[in-house]
This record gives sequence, structure tokens and C-alpha cells, in this order.
Amino acid sequence: MRLDKRLCKSTGFTSEQATAFILAGAVTVEGEIITDVRCQVHKHTDVRLNGTPLIPRPYRYLLIHKPKNTVCSNIDEAYPSVFNQVGVPDHHELHVVGRLDADTTGLVLATDDGHWSFEIIRPEKNCPKVYRVTLSRPLSEACAQQLREGVLLQGIQQPTLPAKLTFLTSTQVLLAITEGKYHQVKRMFAAVDNRVVALHREQIGEVCLDVEEGQWRALTAAEIEAF
Repeated sequence: MRLDKRLCKSTGFTSEQATAFILAGAVTVEGEIITDVRCQVHKHTDVRLNGTPLIPRPYRYLLIHKPKNTVCSNIDEAYPSVFNQVGVPDHHELHVVGRLDADTTGLVLATDDGHWSFEIIRPEKNCPKVYRVTLSRPLSEACAQQLREGVLLQGIQQPTLPAKLTFLTSTQVLLAITEGKYHQVKRMFAAVDNRVVALHREQIGEVCLDVEEGQWRALTAAEIEAF
């Protein structure tokens, strides 16, 4: 992580305060004064402020049940921040792993561990995300098979990767995908001439949504290691 973020994570400093200490030459990295706030350090790097070792706080890993009409941001925008809406404390260092649209509900993972989140979202990981999709009209088996095999999205030359699709009713399905293209689920169903009217994420990898809407909990050690 960046040196200024390491200071913030090891203290109660704001970003501005951390930057001021670094530029003043009060911070050393492995015994050398560093004045570049962008200097990259690791959790085991010896970082000191005026000679005092800085020990970073443990990373946080959260599961959140995102309500409708919230945004996956640290600040309120056109809609309130999901962190503010569900009452996550000290969320300014957290980021969402795989954002959901404002009108989409369900499972959101959040962390301050950038390496962990990158491992989940990188394409080579093939981490499945499971969505409950409600459609404007019945989905035919032929269209379902197209989605399972891969469809072309507008503006993209390569078809989507094969998906798993299970019917719940004629207008509601469970869809599992391993990609995360912009508005992908909605665009997939648009490609087979249907429209998503409600979208809810139920699972990411082995982690399943198990708290009520608007609630959150810390991930277990086993869930963290599963990624």
C-alpha cells in the first residue's frame, strides 16, 4: 500500500495529516527518510514516525446486505452510501469488492485489503457470482440456452463466458457468472430480448448472503481464506 495510507492505517491520522508528516521528513522506511507519499510498502515493512514503529491495524473483511437505492461508495451521492445506510463504523478506508448498481440488492463484500479484493475480481480467478433475476416476461428455454453458452453484448466482440442458469419460475431465474462486465446481467438478458426488473446477488464464491437487508457482519476466517 502507499506510505500515506500505511500511516493512516497505523494511526488516527487523516490523509492530510499523514501527508504532512511524510513531507516534513518525519517518516522512515527501513531506516531511510522517505518524503514520497506514493512509496509502496508492505505490512511487514519497518515504517516509523519520529522513530516510533507504526503497526498497521488488522484488515477488515465484511459481508453486507445492500438495500435498494444505495450506492457502493464511501460518500452519499444521488443515493445514500451503503456504508452509511447500514451503519458500518469507520468505513472511510473500506471499499466494495465488485460494485452493485443502485437499484440492485443483495450481497456485497467490503474490505481495506486491496490484494484480497483484487484476487476476487481478477478474471483469471473465475470467481462465480450468483444472482436472482426477475424478468419482465417469461424466458424461453432457447434463450436460456443461449445465455448458458454465451451471448454477444453490445459493443463487445467476444461473447460472455458460459453461465449457469436455473429456472425458479418462468420469469425468475438463478444466474451464475464468473465475469464482471459493466451492467453485465442486465445486458445479457437484453441480448435475448428480455428485461431485468429486479436483481439480487445471493452468493460470491463460497460466501452466501445470510443476514437481513440492511445488516452486516464480519467474515469468518474460513470465508476470508476461501478466496
